Formats: sequence, structure tokens, C-alpha cells
Amino acid sequence: MVFVVFIVAAIITFAAATKLSTYADALSRLSGLGSLLIGTFLLAVATALPEVTTTVTAVFLDNPDMAVGNILGSNHFNLLILAVFDIIYRKRKMLAHIYKQQRYTALFGVFMTLVIALAIFMRLDIPILTIGIDALIIVALYLLSLWIIQRTPVPEQEKNHSSQEEEYSLKHALMGFIIMAIIIFISGTALTLSGDQIALITGLGSSFVGSFLIAGSTSLPEVVTVLTAMRLNNENLAAASIYGSNLFNMLLLVVCDLIYRGPILQSISLSHAVTAIFLLINSSLVCYAMFARKNRRFYTWPSLVMILFYILTMVWLYYSS
Repeated sequence: MVFVVFIVAAIITFAAATKLSTYADALSRLSGLGSLLIGTFLLAVATALPEVTTTVTAVFLDNPDMAVGNILGSNHFNLLILAVFDIIYRKRKMLAHIYKQQRYTALFGVFMTLVIALAIFMRLDIPILTIGIDALIIVALYLLSLWIIQRTPVPEQEKNHSSQEEEYSLKHALMGFIIMAIIIFISGTALTLSGDQIALITGLGSSFVGSFLIAGSTSLPEVVTVLTAMRLNNENLAAASIYGSNLFNMLLLVVCDLIYRGPILQSISLSHAVTAIFLLINSSLVCYAMFARKNRRFYTWPSLVMILFYILTMVWLYYSS
């Protein structure tokens, strides 16, 4: 029965996300905010809602390995999504054509992942206001990224698209977006509870289940978002939703620190350190792909390497669980 609940919850999450990015694409034009800001913070937070429920619920279940594994695994899976679609749409060279402002979110993703990796390895135990110094740094980096992107002007070529005929009104797009986000939020709780039971039944361990099974399922909205955005010829919305989700996911570690009985990164298995290292490598590869842009002789090699590192991470977690 628990497997049925897990599958049904995953399907509902997938279905709700089908319309989410369509509404976000319309909002980026109707609101005048642009796909960078809408994708990085509005759409990214909405698609990351399953991570909120799964991570917080895992903490209340006293399962820090699943909570942290879900965050790191979701970020890994999100970058995998970006790599796979970059290969599928290689002729369009997605990472080479997105706005240069996207580099900011990619770089902040590298910095925040580095902080997490160092905290796991060095076992930083300097509590400030009941949370670790690593959590404070993550909050500061997230707020800084929000400030920088908020000050980034909407590119002229995106403003030129605002004159096209719209299928939705601003009110219709906003209401539809909110409804889909609520559905995704509810289905995330069911994914966590059933996933925790699957970890016990299969004996695979919370690190592997959290980083692979649940993380992959809660990242279904990102899969649909990127696919829909690419079909709408909006590469910037697709990339912004991935980068923004990764930043928001790492901000959840601060929430975990606040509600857990101690610094959560000091209560997890060291197997997560390997996940953090591979995630740091893949985040750096994304930055390279964006900064190098069209100058690569073999365009898809960074994405191919990212897929390889994801597979190595999952193999490691499986055998170390």
C-alpha cells in the first residue's frame, strides 16, 4: 500500500507541475518582471515546495539523514535535469544562450554548496542564536543573491515579447499558479511519509532513499517545468527555475537547523560528504558551461560529465547505505 501512495503522490505532483511553468511564463511577461526574477524566485520556490514538506517532515520524524539527503539529492537531480535537457536540445545550445545574468545564481549555487561541504567535513560547531555559522552564511548568500537579481534589469529582447497575444490575463495566470503550487505542496507530504516507510521496508537506508528516491520524485515539478519552458522557447525560465530551486533548497537547511534538536549537519552520516563534493563539482561544471558559452569545440561535454558524476554519486550512496 505504501508504494501505491508514493506512486500516486508522485503522479499528482507531476500533473500539477504541467501547468505551473505555463502560468509562470505568462506571468514573466504580463507582470513585466522578466523570466530571470520570476523563474529564480517565484517558480523556483513553487516547484521546491515538495522539498519543504519532505525535508521538514523528515526532521520531525527524527531522520536527519533523509532531510539532508533530500536537499543534496534534489539539487543533484535538478542539475541532472539541466544536463539532460542541454543534451536533448543541444542544437539550441541552451546554456550558451541564456542571459548572462543567470551566472549570478549559478555562482551563488557553487558558494552555498561549498559552505555545506566544508560544514560536513569540518564538523563546524559554532552555534549562534541556536543555529550554526554555516547556516548564517547560507542565509547571507541567499539574501545577497536576491538583492543582486532584483536589481538586474529585464533584458530588452525579453521586453519585446510582451506585445505577443496572451492566452491568460494577469489575474488568471496568478490564480492558476497559486492553485498548482498548493497542490504540489500537499502532495509533497505524502511523498515524505511513504518514502520514510519505503526506507524501512527495503532496508536501503535513509541516505540513499532521501538522495535518490524521494529527491527524484520531489524534483518532478522541475522536470516538467524545464520541459514546458523549452517547448515555449524560454530557455531562461527553464534555467532560472533550476538555479533558483537549488538556492532555495539549501536555504531549507537553515529551517532544519532551527527545528532540529541540534545542528543538523553534525548529526548526519559522513556519506553525505561525498554527495556534497560531487554536487560541488557539478555546480562548477554548470558555471563553466555558462561562462565558456559558445567557445567549446565539443559543446555537450560538461553535461555528459555531470551525468557521469550523478551516477557515481548514486552508486556510492547505494553501497554505503
